[in-house]
Amino acid sequence: MTYTSILTEIRGRVGLVTLNRPEALNALNNILMSELTDALADFDKDAAVGAMVITGSAKAFAAGADIKEMADKSVQQMYDNDPIARYGRMRTLRKPVIAAVSGWALGGGCELAISCDMIVASETAKFGQPEITIGVIPGAGGTQRLTRALGKAIAMEMMLNNRTLSAAEALQMGLINHMVPLDAYLDVALKLAEEIASRAPRAVASAKKMINHAYEEFLAEALSDEKKEFYNLFSTADQKEGMAAFVEKRKPEWTGK
Repeated sequence: MTYTSILTEIRGRVGLVTLNRPEALNALNNILMSELTDALADFDKDAAVGAMVITGSAKAFAAGADIKEMADKSVQQMYDNDPIARYGRMRTLRKPVIAAVSGWALGGGCELAISCDMIVASETAKFGQPEITIGVIPGAGGTQRLTRALGKAIAMEMMLNNRTLSAAEALQMGLINHMVPLDAYLDVALKLAEEIASRAPRAVASAKKMINHAYEEFLAEALSDEKKEFYNLFSTADQKEGMAAFVEKRKPEWTGK
């Protein structure tokens, strides 16, 4: 299949997806997310593939959702389009998915990385949820998965005050599996995926399923509530001001309305 915003290939028994919107630091628009989830679903069904890797560029894994695409949307338009449902498709994959992260992983990019089963990061990786600076909250799992992974205190600071975690901090806090030099992060992720792909496929799928069951037993309802809070903020003046200020590259003026 031909894609416009991603690149795909198979290396050994590993399906590799590279986010490919360099002009926008791999901002996650609807087209990219649709192509990504379709490609992962195809790899998941391919018996020749045992594990998958998602990566971006050295500069940015993904610098967030595409704000220009959603800035003027109403609450109803957000519900009708339901862009966050595309993130939910990640949870249906049976085979392991590893994020190979370098540079910025912000907003939806951070949420995409933490939706994967494991993360290998370069020393330059930065993880953050800056949605508060544009008048909204994370809507694709950030408030839930980061709180579970990092604890309440760090999650609060990231989402209420735009704290960014370095790769070293993310490793120390257990958010990522490995931190490696910039020139090695993708190779390390591919090697890890290849090792996993060499294991018994049904056992790997079962282990992933049960680990996620332990991790996400009460997560589905919480993710649904998070999405509703995110979409409902599109009825506020602060959301319109925050996203307009981001697009126009100026400081927002909050009114609390």
